[in-house]
Amino acid sequence: MSMAPRADAQSPAPHVADRHEWIRVHGARVNNLKDVSIEIPKRRLTVFTGVSGSGKSSLVFDTIAAESQRLINETYSAFVQGFMPNLARPEVDVLDGLTTAIAVDQQRMGGDPRSTVGTATDANAMLRILFSRLGRPYVGPPGAFAFNVPSVSASGAIKVERGAKKAEKVTFNRVGGMCPRCEGRGSVSDLDLTQLYDDSKSINEGAFTVPGYTGGGWNSRLYAESGFFDPDKPIRTFTKRELHDLLHREPTRMKIAGINMTYEGLIPRLQKSMLSKDKEAMQPHIRAFVERAVTFATCPECDGTRLAEHARSAKIEKLSIADACRMEIRDLADWVRGIAQPSVAPLLTALQQTLDSFVEIGLGYLSLDRPAGTLSGGEAQRVKMIRHLGSSLTDVTYVFDEPTAGLHPHDIQRMNGLLLRLRDKGNTVLVVEHKPEVIAIADHVVDLGPGAGTAGGTVCFEGTLDGLRGSDTVTGRHLDDRAGLKDAVRRPTGTLEIRGATANNLRDVDVDLPLGVLCVITGVAGSGKSSLVHGSIPAEEGVVAVDQTPIRGSRRSNPATYTGLLDPIRKAFAKANGVKPALFSANSEGACPTCNGTGVLYTDLAMMAGVATPCEDCEGKRFDAAVLDYHLGGRDISEVLAMPVTEAEEFFADGEARTPAAHRILRRLSDVGLGYLTLGQPLTTLSGGERQRLKLATHMAEKGGVYVLDEPTAGLHLADVEQLLGLLDRLVDSGKSVIVIEHHQAVMAHADWIIDLGPGAGHDGGRVVFEGTPAELVAACATLTGEHLADYVGS
Repeated sequence: MSMAPRADAQSPAPHVADRHEWIRVHGARVNNLKDVSIEIPKRRLTVFTGVSGSGKSSLVFDTIAAESQRLINETYSAFVQGFMPNLARPEVDVLDGLTTAIAVDQQRMGGDPRSTVGTATDANAMLRILFSRLGRPYVGPPGAFAFNVPSVSASGAIKVERGAKKAEKVTFNRVGGMCPRCEGRGSVSDLDLTQLYDDSKSINEGAFTVPGYTGGGWNSRLYAESGFFDPDKPIRTFTKRELHDLLHREPTRMKIAGINMTYEGLIPRLQKSMLSKDKEAMQPHIRAFVERAVTFATCPECDGTRLAEHARSAKIEKLSIADACRMEIRDLADWVRGIAQPSVAPLLTALQQTLDSFVEIGLGYLSLDRPAGTLSGGEAQRVKMIRHLGSSLTDVTYVFDEPTAGLHPHDIQRMNGLLLRLRDKGNTVLVVEHKPEVIAIADHVVDLGPGAGTAGGTVCFEGTLDGLRGSDTVTGRHLDDRAGLKDAVRRPTGTLEIRGATANNLRDVDVDLPLGVLCVITGVAGSGKSSLVHGSIPAEEGVVAVDQTPIRGSRRSNPATYTGLLDPIRKAFAKANGVKPALFSANSEGACPTCNGTGVLYTDLAMMAGVATPCEDCEGKRFDAAVLDYHLGGRDISEVLAMPVTEAEEFFADGEARTPAAHRILRRLSDVGLGYLTLGQPLTTLSGGERQRLKLATHMAEKGGVYVLDEPTAGLHLADVEQLLGLLDRLVDSGKSVIVIEHHQAVMAHADWIIDLGPGAGHDGGRVVFEGTPAELVAACATLTGEHLADYVGS
């Protein structure tokens, strides 16, 4: 029965629960934020802008997302919290209206050799179930197709009590898919024995050529005095047994020269000492030895598929799981669509959705067996997005860090569509971004600044896009900046020839890279730009490649230690005060004894979240109090490390503190747009773009003739792009050749020569579709890049 509407019905008063429409932040003081207070609308797309280092990430990631994560962790029992990362409360007075935050950042994905695009998403797990159900012949459960699971079999006796104790024989089998030869890595490493020793010499004659094993030290004495072989006999005359003892003998306790020592074969010893370490962290001479001595080759047994033979034998419609993982994801999606098996219908639907998400987000050119460590920062961020696209959660706060990094203008439209779709499902989307195309779709804009570092950390503007355009902030003034095409381009002084390049998806590419000019290589994501530049340019003397791989450094590393700036500073302090330089290092004699030079004390609270507190003795300055009595130019060493680069550049330019070696390095840091960084800021707090520019500043001292840069505009504000273009011009005018992989239209317009790869991504790319000047590219308008560049310069 239907009820008649009541005549006196009125619209109900708003429910009290509907009032929570804002995320309120009051008094945020994380990093360089100066008591920031703002209100961010929920269920809207808010873009945070501002120059590099203005405090965007500090507000969005380190305050809002960090506190949301911490509050969620606190809902678990103390026991469970013991297994979670330790999060301290951000320095903020009030944070109100938070919802569950999902942060999608640009941290590179794990470099573990067994981590692939398929294992990082759920695609591999679903494929394994599919093959265990439908694959013929049947080889076992899903684990039989997993290259992370080894096959194990064991047998033994087990006591069973059934009235009386009785021993029963039990066997245990687990079928895994790991290739036994390469252990699921796809490649095998071999040591080149000729690089370890000269077999025409005896050990006493100095046969070893391994660093640290020459010249009669303990390492060579261990072998010479072991008694397993004659140390005066040339190694090539050793018997099989003696050679095995020298190279492969398992650890054996023995006395050598009256001291208890462990003797071990040379190869396992080197594998534990040198080969297990990170190559980047090695001393240069050891790294050079490792690069000479270790050779990596595709595993001959599994042909790089990582899978054991049984896992490759089961097939669905003539395709094995290895074939499926090698296909480009868009082709794999079509193949899965063609499988009609009602018994696994729900699984097929879920797999289909995941694969379609890859294609939709512009990653259809990847394959599932692509190692996760080889993805660029932008690709890694988009892979992380995939699991959120099909999510049915709403009222979640999604936080993105420059989601357009590494995207061609053509792909940015697609990314914008995805961000709007997440918002339209009722989520709050917060995006840190510099690109005007993304700022244009914002419902709400927050501009931080006005400058970087100590000159930033305040809210300069919040409101609509039109309001930002009319405001007199740095972002507002530069929002409609468009770099014009140059009137005249430089003429090349020579060429770098690339012939028959076939790395990854390149199709036998022949191209001449002009030298002595600014050459920009463009193309959609996945068209083969990095493959051409990093895989085909001969790594000769004089080629300086600056990519975006993360700088490896601990909390103790900072710009001063990384660039070598600290050495001349320490020497200047030592000379002015008549003491030794080691006193002015927080990693050496000058360190505060309480915190060992880290400036903070880490307190582990067992099951509760651990806490980092500034050291009370040195007040976070990291040095022993006695060291701070020594001055140079009226400043102590901790005050110098707290200076921003621009201030330090003036300080070391003249007067008592004049130090030309330090001044040169500081000028290079200023040139690459890092004038706002403080000399002692931990490297772990730098963004991807800042790290690349720090590397560039370090490499500018090298005598390289060709500079290869991979997206140097990553993380740069529109205002800073001008400065970068000025730097690139100065490099070229000083006689260098600069080759840049770039999507930013301002850099394309400014180039002397453009090489455009494409036309598409993956197997649709890999060809040179245009080479010439930017003006010719705009006039021809024949490629995707040409169309977007013509739009950009307004012709």
